[in-house]
Amino acid sequence: MKRVAVILFVCPLLQAQQFSHRGYVETKGLFFPLAMPGDSSHAIGETILRWEGSLALGPSWKLNGSFDARADTHRQDEREFRIDWQDRTLQRPALSLRRFSATYHRGKLTAEFGKQFIRWGKADIFNPTDRFGPRDLLEGINYDFLGVLAARATYESGRNTIDLVFTPRMTPSRTPLPYQRWSAIQAGYRVQDSGTAYPGAGQVGVRWNHMAKGFEFSSSFFEGFANLPSVDVRFRNLSEVAFTRFFPKQRMFGVDAATPLRWFTLKGESAYFTSTDRRSDEYFLFVIQAERQQGEWSFVGGYAGEIVTAERSVLFLSADRALTKAFLGRVGYTISVSKSVAVETAIRQDGKGAYLKGEYSQSFGQHWRVTGGIVLLHANADTALSRYYRNSHGLLSIRYSF
Repeated sequence: MKRVAVILFVCPLLQAQQFSHRGYVETKGLFFPLAMPGDSSHAIGETILRWEGSLALGPSWKLNGSFDARADTHRQDEREFRIDWQDRTLQRPALSLRRFSATYHRGKLTAEFGKQFIRWGKADIFNPTDRFGPRDLLEGINYDFLGVLAARATYESGRNTIDLVFTPRMTPSRTPLPYQRWSAIQAGYRVQDSGTAYPGAGQVGVRWNHMAKGFEFSSSFFEGFANLPSVDVRFRNLSEVAFTRFFPKQRMFGVDAATPLRWFTLKGESAYFTSTDRRSDEYFLFVIQAERQQGEWSFVGGYAGEIVTAERSVLFLSADRALTKAFLGRVGYTISVSKSVAVETAIRQDGKGAYLKGEYSQSFGQHWRVTGGIVLLHANADTALSRYYRNSHGLLSIRYSF
């Protein structure tokens, strides 16, 4: 009788659980016609296995998980066999828990606890308010987002949504390795990496979104740290430098809005950043963009700007600020169910720097997809971007999805 009782109790639980999963294996190659000082490679290859799964535990709870396994030819990936979940290594971990979280949903409330992905902002080509979205920038403009360990609660009521986020620790963006193609450190110096000083405190953020007739508006606040490091550099002599990465304290006040017009949808996003760290700038970032969907075509274009209100003596690695004072655009065309092409560009307002990226993608059957593309970079010799002009490259990836 006890066995029968256990079976009668367990069976409904198993029926209530719904497990789903997906994943892919992708091999990618980057091909550089020109060598760089300090990096003579002409090709970089990487293979990644990514698996994602979710398990529904009744009507309210769901478990989420994602796992990555990587190997590459350029030592941007670790060779150490261990499972990483913190994303605080300079190299990509060979094995990592990309996401592990539990989601609770009931009525107007949705809460998620654990490592997850949090994206803020409405713009498509540049997001100043996106403070909980660190990125993997080892390959410059070819980047991916990283998960953050957080507790998040979202409450929806009518036309209003409140989003509350707390992270007990900051997850940094991963920056290019010294002496590799995308590094900001110039060849010619002997460099001593003195390590990274991570902050010990947590981060908080709140975002309110309102849906009105004819437009949508959000305001946001963030208290925490910059996820891209600043660098404390010390010259030991004329040919040797030592540097330490640190993450200055940062406070952000942001707004974003979108309104559909007759010919296009207009979007705007802006954020003001202040800091109590005297080594960090204070500045204002903004973007204005228009987008339109016309049949199989999609068009996005706009301008990203920056106004520095307090310039301080500090070396920083900011992918966001590097895209400012520039015209940004993207055009996509869906040729058929299996074929698509896209082009994106950024052109600095002074004409002294630009990049152009084009991709063609085609699927074969239900599982295979091949993507090819080219990235062209141009910069005048008197700009900071000039060190990257030799990084123009071609790319090719083959993906098997399951």
